Amino acid sequence: MVMLKGTETVKDSFDSPRNFQIDPSSLPAEDVLFGETQAMREVLNTINRTCDTELPVLIRGETGTGKELIARYVHCRSRLREAPFVKVNCAAIPVHLLESELLGYEKGAFTGANDSKPGLVELANGGTLFLDEIGDMDASLQTKLLHLLQDGRYSRIGAEEDRHAKVRIICATNCDLEQAVTDGKFRSDLFYRIDVICLRLSPLRERQRDFASLSQHFLDKLNKKYSMHTPPLSEVTVHLISQWQWPGNIRELESWVMRAMVLGVHDALGSELNRQLLLGRKRDDAESRVIRLKEASKESAWAVERAFILKHLEANQWNRRKTARELNICYRSLLYKLQQVGVPSLRRTKGTRTQMQKTTARGFK
Repeated sequence: MVMLKGTETVKDSFDSPRNFQIDPSSLPAEDVLFGETQAMREVLNTINRTCDTELPVLIRGETGTGKELIARYVHCRSRLREAPFVKVNCAAIPVHLLESELLGYEKGAFTGANDSKPGLVELANGGTLFLDEIGDMDASLQTKLLHLLQDGRYSRIGAEEDRHAKVRIICATNCDLEQAVTDGKFRSDLFYRIDVICLRLSPLRERQRDFASLSQHFLDKLNKKYSMHTPPLSEVTVHLISQWQWPGNIRELESWVMRAMVLGVHDALGSELNRQLLLGRKRDDAESRVIRLKEASKESAWAVERAFILKHLEANQWNRRKTARELNICYRSLLYKLQQVGVPSLRRTKGTRTQMQKTTARGFK
């Protein structure tokens, strides 16, 4: 056996596409995978409406939201379920190797190419090619992928003739592809080719109702794997889980559950989460105090400047040009200052300064 980094495990001979088949029982149950939130149920509805097609799919979501699991689920629900499912992690394979891994090469194509080798496109023929982290694909390879999507043709490195492959393309990304197109880092024509069916996965922090089922799923999975009998998480622990933001999403949650099991402490997960939540609240309170202090300092400075300008304006009978000369600033700067600190630019009645001072004082209540 050989392991290609970022790909499935395959035999040296590459003669058994069944090595790439997915066992549907290895996937989480549908109610765990999609949960109860409206957004994820819409993802499931979209899959159900399009499962009989072989249109390209683009799965979008933050890191750790389960994009690969959804890709596998899409494949298992499609007519290609008995065909190969081949994964390529575009971020895990160096750019100079990705083309040869994806398209294959002929004997003698480059130094070290002692034999011909089929690429992963060829191995996925008749099935699904899953391109994870598509946003990291090099521009030169984007062009070749575009040709594959357009007419199913590709060419091994060093080959004189094109080959043909019939594959369904599923892509996944956690980056903003629209911005990448704007920045010239991703081809716009390729983006429109892969963005036919778009599945947007919700971050875990937006799946409040799914915390209990997801946590129990990981407990059951780990209990089975390690022949353990860890009791279910308490309601208090599940409540604490729902309060955490989980920046690492589902992947982070699984790590937390695993840690609690390995430590062998029933409420280890809840205790650490509670500590993290308290630290987070203290940090938020501290940041809030800093912001309020800055705002108060800014308002105080404006009040002093407003009173200073008002004093000189009244001393000069609201002659703004004379006041500007006295303050040693240009006339336009004075007009800008008047607007900035809220001092009226026109002559006022005798009680103007008193009224302005009262307005200033009210701003700090």
